[in-house]
Amino acid sequence: MTEDQQRLARGLAELNIDLDREQQERLLLYRDLLVRWNRAYNLTAVRDPAEMVTRHLLDSLAVLPHVEPVDTLDVGTGAGLPGIPLALARPDQSFVLLDSNGKKLRFIRQARRELGLHNVEVVHARVEQYRKAPSQIISRAFAALSDMLELLGPLMQGDVRLLAMKAAAADQEMAALPACWRVQRETLSVPGLAESRVLLIVRRQ
Repeated sequence: MTEDQQRLARGLAELNIDLDREQQERLLLYRDLLVRWNRAYNLTAVRDPAEMVTRHLLDSLAVLPHVEPVDTLDVGTGAGLPGIPLALARPDQSFVLLDSNGKKLRFIRQARRELGLHNVEVVHARVEQYRKAPSQIISRAFAALSDMLELLGPLMQGDVRLLAMKAAAADQEMAALPACWRVQRETLSVPGLAESRVLLIVRRQ
């Protein structure tokens, strides 16, 4: 095994996520595509391929135990994070990857083709223009929580919940929310990453 294969396998074991060899190979193929496209398209500030395993693949997958097996909208997906790693881990679950950045979506469409991701739909639109209500919404470092909920409010009816992946300093964002929202805070531990991560699970009261 290469160092990156070992790094990914160790990280998955620490997260208690069981992915077969093919899924792990496809995760690293996605990383390789990201490295190649990043040279021309500036998709991510992370340049080191080994660091991408930690900061992109494992960071995205750390949320997997909290992701319900329902149709999921990834808002502000950027280069496909966390949507593509989650879709590779959950091939029977449908994901919509939404972003307004055309060059990043060109990369995602190419990655979807090369990875054979039949459970991924790519949508080029602004959040406020999207009106097809999902069962679950996820976002990784998209915007301040209050701003996100203002944009996503029309989609968050009934039992729809938002999984907002944040850095640890999220308490102020939680405190600033109106009383109509209920927030559950979960600590995320990303193997190999010294920085703290939290997941804010938001529902209507």
